[in-house]
Amino acid sequence: MSMIYPSIDDLVKRVDSKYTLVIAAAKRARQILDGSPIMVETDSTKDVTIALEEVSQGKLEYEKTKEGIK
Repeated sequence: MSMIYPSIDDLVKRVDSKYTLVIAAAKRARQILDGSPIMVETDSTKDVTIALEEVSQGKLEYEKTKEGIK
C-alpha cells in the first residue's frame, strides 16, 4: 500500500470541497503543462502532483464564480 502525498484530508482543508480541489488542480496542471512557472520545490515531474503540492503549501489561490473557477 502506498501513501498519497499530499493527503486528500490535508488538501480539502485548503479548499471548500473535493470538487473545487479537482477543478483547481486540473486547471493549474494545464497551466504548468503550458509553461507556467512552478511555485514549489518538488521532485515530481507530474503536473497534477505538482499542482496538488502547490495547493497543499497554500501557493494556489482560486476564485469561485457562478460560471466556475477562474
